[in-house]
This record gives sequence, C-alpha cells and structure tokens, in this order.
Amino acid sequence: MLETVEMSIYKVAIYIRLSKEDVDKQCDESESIINQKAMLKEYVEKLGWRYQLVDIYEDPGYTGTNFNRPEFQRMKKDIELGKINMVVTKDLSRLGRDYIETGEYIEKWFPENNVRYISVTDGIDTFAGNNGNNDIAPFKSILNDMYSKDLSKKIRTALHTMQKQGKWVGGKTALGYMKDSNDKNKLIICKPEAKIVKTIFKMASDGNEVGIIRNYLNDNNIPTANQLRYNKATFWENKAIKNILCNEVYIGNTIQNKRSRISYKNRKLKENAKEQWIIVENTHEPIIEKDVFYNIQKMMITQKYNRNKKIHHFLLDGLLVCYECKHKIGVRARKNGRLDMICNNYRRNSKLRICSSHGFNYEDLENKIVKYIRSLFLNIDNKKVELNIKNSMTKYDYSKMLEKLEAEIKLINDHIDKIYIDKLDNKISEEMYNRLFDKLQNQIKQKEKEYNDIKDKKENRQEKDDERIKKIVKEFLELKEPTPEIMKVIINRIEIHQDKQVDLIFNFKKLNNLKNVQLNY
Repeated sequence: MLETVEMSIYKVAIYIRLSKEDVDKQCDESESIINQKAMLKEYVEKLGWRYQLVDIYEDPGYTGTNFNRPEFQRMKKDIELGKINMVVTKDLSRLGRDYIETGEYIEKWFPENNVRYISVTDGIDTFAGNNGNNDIAPFKSILNDMYSKDLSKKIRTALHTMQKQGKWVGGKTALGYMKDSNDKNKLIICKPEAKIVKTIFKMASDGNEVGIIRNYLNDNNIPTANQLRYNKATFWENKAIKNILCNEVYIGNTIQNKRSRISYKNRKLKENAKEQWIIVENTHEPIIEKDVFYNIQKMMITQKYNRNKKIHHFLLDGLLVCYECKHKIGVRARKNGRLDMICNNYRRNSKLRICSSHGFNYEDLENKIVKYIRSLFLNIDNKKVELNIKNSMTKYDYSKMLEKLEAEIKLINDHIDKIYIDKLDNKISEEMYNRLFDKLQNQIKQKEKEYNDIKDKKENRQEKDDERIKKIVKEFLELKEPTPEIMKVIINRIEIHQDKQVDLIFNFKKLNNLKNVQLNY
C-alpha cells in the first residue's frame, strides 16, 4: 500500500517565463511574473495532497526561441537528479516558442525522464491518454514559433524605421554622450566625458600618434569609459582611442545597424556590410568640428600605411604567453642581432607597471623546446601520434550533427501527420493546412540538403585528414627544422613565468610520454 502511495506522489515544478519584449513594454498583469506564479500555485494546491510543489523556476526577460535559460537549465538538472517528475506552465508558449525544440521536450525528453507536463490554459496534460488537447499541442507550438518569427520581424522593422529617422536605439553610448532623460532615443553631451574626447582629438590634430595619446591619458590618470561608468579598473588601449577618432558620432552623425543578429532563433551578432549601415547626419549636438574630424581621418590613413610591418616570423609565433597576465609574448630583434622576448602587455603599458618584461633570449628557448620534443618523439608510436593529432584537430562532430538533423526531420514529418489529422477532424481549415504543409515541406528540404552537405563533408574530411595527419607526423619526425604550422598542431601554448620557468602545454595530453612539462630556463 505504501509503495502505491509513493508511486502516485507528484513532485511539481512551476516554470515561469516572461519575454524581454513583455518586460520592456510592461505587459498586461495577466502575463506578469507575479500573476503567473499566483495562478499556478493556486492550480497546484487545488490538485490535492498527491501534488507537492518542490520549486518555482523563473526566467524573466528571456526569449522563448532559445532554451538556454538559466532557470530552465536548473530545472532540467533537478529533473535528472530525480527531484522533479511534473512540470506546470501557464501555457505552451511559456515553455518555448521554437516548435522543433518544444516538441522535442514534450514528446521525447519529458517522457524519457518520466516527467508529466501540464499547460494549464491550453488544457494539455501529457499523462492524460484521452486528452484531445494533447493532439493539437504540436500545432500550437508551430503557431507560437510563427508568432516569434513575426514578432522579431516587426521589432526589427520598427527599429530600422527609428534608425532611419536618426533616433538612437542602441544600448551603450559613445564616450562623451548619454541618453536624454526626457527622450531615450536622443543623445546629449555628457560634459565631463566630452572633455576627455576633446583632449584626444586635440592631441591627434596636433600630430600625436595613437601610442603617444594613450601614454598621456594613462600617465595623467584620465579615466576610461569603463572607469567612469562602471568603476572598472581599466587602462587606455590603442584600439579604444582609434575607435573614438574614427567615430562620426562626434560630428553629430548617428551610425547604426553595423551589426545584427543571425536570426530570431540565434542571438549571436554578425558584422553587416557597410552598405547596410544606417547613417543619418546632424542628429545631435557635435563635440568635434567636421573639418577637424576629417583632417584627422587623413592623418590616420597616413599613419596606418606607415606602420611597421612584421618582418621576422619565428617558429614559436603565437604560442608564447605571459603566465602572470595571460597576454601574448612577442619577440624583438635587438641592434646586435639578439632575439629577446617581451610581454606585450608590459611593452604597451610599461609606465603603469602592470606586468614585467619577461625578457630573455628567444633562440635559446626555441632550441631547448625543439630538442626536448624531438627526444620525446623518438620513443612514441607514430600511429598514436596520428590518432591524437586527429582527435585534437576535430572541430565538428559530424555524426552528432547528422543525428540531430535526422531527429529534426522525423519530428517535422510527425507534425505533418498530425496537422493532416487535424484537417480531417476539421480542427484546422484547408487553407491553414496547405500553408503549414508547404512551410514544413520547405523546412524538410532545407534540412535534407544540410544533411547531405554535412554527410559529404564528413566523408571528404575523413580521407583528407588521414592523409594530412600522416604527412604532418612524417615531416616532423624526419625534418631537421620543424615549421610553425607543425608546432601549432603539437603545442597548445608555452607559458613564460617572470622567474624564467617555462610551462609547455601540449594539444594532446593523453599520449604516452607526451605530457605538460616545466622547463627551467
């Protein structure tokens, strides 16, 4: 009897999500976090003693098209640990708006983990066998996905319209400007910051190069934007000064849409071509006069083309790292021909004493490292070297990608079957069915094309990699002078300590006799 009661106890999780758009527009009370929580807690209490509320998971300000939300991921871990076996949401869209992934959770992941899912307002209960609402859940997921896509398009169009009107719709403003408290889409001058900007332009106009301006700002403790706004201990870098000197915002122009999100489901940013930038002139009060700004642009072009190009290339280029500050270590040729190493962070900011030079003879270090690696390779099985290099070079797991695409294609086909049944049962119109059918068929074609492309890449990659790896290993073991390319395959990084200790970190640690080591210089 006790076992029967124990089996029938439900450990309930309430999951609440509110999109960023809803947060920004201060959505209706019925959609608020507080009201979602109150409604769902009351719903669970009315279910009776067999339903025990374990925890409430809240994700305010997160899109429904991405399941990588902190509280959702915490809930998943609790399910895997056996703390939760029932999930309740207000409606299906609170769980997610990507119909592929939402379907994966409802039809696959939750059942595999013996989790009951209930969407209150949709009447969905995955443990109710004769519930007709369960059958139309995929259709509702598709509508939620379509809503997200449509909403994203509308928001993007609205933002572009505002940008073309010269309104500021970005987040962080350039140094010297802030948002008008009466109109967040208008920039106004921030006088303390503008004074710094004028100093930078005045020095550049007088013919000072970027490095000299940087040293002046750091030597005189002139704060960076991060210090002024966020109280972060940072220093002036060449890149920050160049960005200021090239930014048309300081002559009253607004440049936006320089970057955009990859898609409504992928929030990563990509750089847009210059033709896509939205530039509107004379949108706000300038800090710098136009003739001064454009003269500096001409001077910077001259400086750019007169910059010293790297003449010498070394075997360990790109591998040397400062142990203390984690910046790259460069190699400098002295007048006497000696090659010495120096921490780039120290070289750029020597007066600030951020780090030390780490300077000692590069040629001696290179000879010692090559000699050490050769001694190791004499006792190593070639086949093991090839295998481990191959593993270290693998960037994509093609098999997993193919499996994922197969699952997605199957899920879309399942949705087609379900909406066909919905059409027969007169739950959706012929017109709606045809529109959804065409949409899903197009998605299948795209997935199948992607599947075939990846499959071809997998087969070609296998053959090419095997041949290339054998060649790399053969060349390294036989050539007297290894190349920088071969060294990068073998070595992950070389950390140089202030006391001249050297840590050699390999790309493949599990290979016999080839482990991370310390070399005392």
